[in-house]
This record gives sequence, C-alpha cells and structure tokens, in this order.
Amino acid sequence: MSDSSHNLSHAPKVAAEPSGGDDHKGARRGAIFIGIVLVIYVAYLVVTGQVAQFWEAMSTVQGGWLALACLSMLLYLIFGIAAYAIAVWLDPASPVGIRDLISVEASGIFFGNLTPMMMGSTPAQIYRLTKAGQNVGEAGAIQFTRFIVYQFGLVAWGAILLLARMPFFAEQYGDITLLCVFSFGGHVCILLGIFAVALMPRMVMHVAHWIIRVMERVGVAREKTASWHAFVDNEVMAFSDKFKLAAGHLSSMALTVVITMLQLAFFYLVPYFLMLSFGHHDVDFFSVMAASAFVQLLSSAVPLPGGTGGAEGGFALFLGHFYGSAATAGYLLWRLITFIAPTILAAPLLGLKSSHNASIHDRWDRAIAKLGRGRKRGSTAVSSAAVASSIETAQVERMEAAAVPAAEGGKPAVAKPAPRAPRHRGTQVRRTEGGITVSPSALAKKRPRTK
Repeated sequence: MSDSSHNLSHAPKVAAEPSGGDDHKGARRGAIFIGIVLVIYVAYLVVTGQVAQFWEAMSTVQGGWLALACLSMLLYLIFGIAAYAIAVWLDPASPVGIRDLISVEASGIFFGNLTPMMMGSTPAQIYRLTKAGQNVGEAGAIQFTRFIVYQFGLVAWGAILLLARMPFFAEQYGDITLLCVFSFGGHVCILLGIFAVALMPRMVMHVAHWIIRVMERVGVAREKTASWHAFVDNEVMAFSDKFKLAAGHLSSMALTVVITMLQLAFFYLVPYFLMLSFGHHDVDFFSVMAASAFVQLLSSAVPLPGGTGGAEGGFALFLGHFYGSAATAGYLLWRLITFIAPTILAAPLLGLKSSHNASIHDRWDRAIAKLGRGRKRGSTAVSSAAVASSIETAQVERMEAAAVPAAEGGKPAVAKPAPRAPRHRGTQVRRTEGGITVSPSALAKKRPRTK
C-alpha cells in the first residue's frame, strides 16, 4: 500500500515477463498430484466400506446451512479483493481496476493452492498487477505488504483462539495440542523474520552473507553462493524500502489488518456452518473456530500442494471430533468449498481485465461527488433566483464598462457581450467545470413583468 499521490499521470504499462514458466509447470504438477490424492481417498472409502456411511451423512445435509458455508467462503474471497483495493486506492495514478484485482486474487488462489506452501501465489499476483499497468516496484510493495498483513492476521487469530480455548483442547486432545503450539510458533518466527528484514535490513544482510560464506567453506559451489550474495544485496534493501513506504500510511494499514481479520474469520466459520448443516447444533462456536485455525496453521506448514497431508491430518485431529459419524462427509464438503471449488472457479478469472484506465481513486471521487450533488440539489433550486439575479447584474455591469467611443462616425461602439453558456433544458442552475451556468429561459420566467 504505497503512496504514489505525488504522481500526476497514470503509471505506464510495463513489459513484465510472462509468469507462464515455473508457475504454470508447478501448477500442473500440483493439479496432477491433488487429483491422484483424491482418487486414492475415494478408493480408501470404497475399500474400508465407508461409502454407505458417507452417502447416509450426505442425505441429512440441510441446504440452508450449506449455503451459508458457501457464502462465508465467498465473503473470504471478497474481503481479499477489498484488501488489495485499499492499496490501489492510495495511488491516484494507479491504472489497476476492480476486474484487475479480481484477477490478482484469482491468481493467488489458483497458483497458491497448486504449489507447495503456496509459493506460487506471490509471483503470480505481482505479475498480474504489472499486466494491469502497475509498475514493478509498486506491484512488489502492494504484494509484500499484503503478505505481511495476512501473516499478521494468522498469528493474531492464532494467539486469540489459543488463549481462549487452550484449556479445552489440552483436556480434549492432550499432547496433540502441542502441534498447534509448534505450528503457531513457526508462523510467529516467520512474521518476526519479515519484520527483521523490513526494519533491520543491514543487520539481516550481514547475517545472511556470513551464512553464505560458511556454506562456501562447507563445499557449496561458488557460482551458487555468488548469486545468493547478489540476491541478498538487491532484495533485502528493496523489501525494506517498500515496507517502510507502505507503513507510512498507518490508517490504511490498520484498515487492511481489520479486513484481513474479517477475511480469516469467514474462512474459519466454514466448518462451523457445515456442522450445523449436519444437524450438530450443540457445538461451541469459538472451539470450532479455534480448531479450524489450528488446521489452517498445520496445512500451511506442509510442503505439498494444497497442504495435502496437513489438511487431512489436522481435520481428523481437531475437527473430526465435532462431526462424529459425519466426519468423512464433512471433510469432503469442507475441502470442496475451501479448496477444490475456489481453485476451479479461479481458472477462468486469471485473464480478467478492466476495460478502462480510470483509477479506483478517481472513480471513488466521482461517486462521492455525484452523491454530494444529489444531496445538494434541493437547496440549489431554492437559491436559484438569487444566484441568477447576481449573475445578471454582473453581466450588465461588464457590458456598460466595455462601451467605448468609435474611431469614425462618432457613434459609440459597445463591446459584444460574452457568449452565453449552452442551455440546459429543465435546469435553472447547473454547476459545471467553469462555474455556475444559468438558463436564460428560467430567468425570464422568474423576472416580474413591468406595466
């Protein structure tokens, strides 16, 4: 969310390199891997004889609660787009539109879900921002700030829910709860590392170069270590500068944090609504949200596409208890709503593009201006006669002052009055870019007749 308000013109289109190489290959491999996992899971249901139990649970699903679960996931996606919109709105010259931001969010979902630990999400989203016309530096600042805020939201929700429901999970699951603590600690370390790079870049650079030199002595090829040194020199300071620029807008940063917290809350509510759809109305609201947060922390730490392994294990450990006999059906519905369906639906949105060059900031200002004119229309009509009278008097005075004697013939020459503004039918007073225009026909109706 960098500030580019000093730019007076739209940022030029940039020629970014296509992200079709490693990202697309990784996504294809991830899709194949996840497809194989789903086939194995279905085969497991058939072999273990759980198919009948699965269909029995599915036959009891209440459509209203299932629709709320889908709506909750849709709101998760909408709030993700809104977080990007705030960053783009800060730049009055940004050419990125709402459709572009939908494409950016879809790129993050598609490539993130199909690559290990969502590593394909960030480069794909930066690429989509540059294709929309954002320069590379601004795109990197927006994306890295978004990544930091999202990590902060994960850690904040994890801390809140751990404090609120740790006794319950310690009593219910015993030592397994330590997995949540370790996963939470890992995300805290990631967040602290990000803040260290952003706020203490030179110290981080010294430590990184020292580690690379140690790896050289161990036997790592000099060509690799040389590229690592160059990467540290170029990227650490650039990231720090981008973060400090974005952090200068405290109000927008705080608003983005609030939106991200709401976004994650809707994601954690999906399992709760699914439980209600299966008729489990006696579940504790915060306990289910805490369990869902723990599953998210575990799955995001697994280095496989879609968090495969972590998602299944985390659901079985922390959410299966709430579903009871409907755990298998609940898991498949949860995976379908939060992972499979968003990935499939994101694919056709990857090429979505705004059809105009007006910035979101400009369009917002226009909407506010139109709203303000609509509210003031009544008061403007009431005072139209007084405004018209003052304008008419000023025009007459200018015409009299412009009268000068002619050079020949002795007849006074009067300067021609200024051309009238165009008539606006049905409008007495109209506010335009040049000031206030008065309809002469409206004045004639208002002027009293002399006998």
